[in-house]
Amino acid sequence: MKRILLSALAIFAFATISAQDEGTPGFAKGDVYASGTVGFNSGKQGDFKTNGFDFMPAVGYFISENIALEANLIVGSGKDEFPGGGEDKFSSFGGALGATYFFTPASRFSFTVGAGLSYVSTTFETTGSPDISNDTFAIAVSPGINYFVSNNFALRASVGALSYASSKNDTPGAEAFNTFGLNLDLSDINFGVTYKF
Repeated sequence: MKRILLSALAIFAFATISAQDEGTPGFAKGDVYASGTVGFNSGKQGDFKTNGFDFMPAVGYFISENIALEANLIVGSGKDEFPGGGEDKFSSFGGALGATYFFTPASRFSFTVGAGLSYVSTTFETTGSPDISNDTFAIAVSPGINYFVSNNFALRASVGALSYASSKNDTPGAEAFNTFGLNLDLSDINFGVTYKF
């Protein structure tokens, strides 16, 4: 995790130093952008460990000076390690729709707050057991930042989220598992790059 944070800071510093474009970067009403966000999360409880990686390409459109609507594709994979040596591998695919509020969109730097609704289908592979599919619907609100390193390219990051999710296995008699959480630490952090057209 420390390597990821240090790499992101190095990229941020290099991009800031390298940005020599003239003009004023930032967003305005009617702007369209494409972005890609990479996420990594990890957790540990006793001898149980979980690690996950996801990639979320997106397209956004500013419907007003401060608000952009966004559509995301979600692709992920990961692994759970259990005490005693067992492990589950999982892969996921889904999509999300949401909106992001930019506090100072016309500036090089802006704090953001995003809210979205997502659906993700995940397949779990366990050695010696049949695969299990799980469907999750979630809504989340997440703080973040956006920083333009040139007129068209920006770096973005979000940390944690206030979220509600409902998850259900695709097996006979399965019941939904509902969770509500507030996570604002570095165990759930996403870095991305945005290109403004």
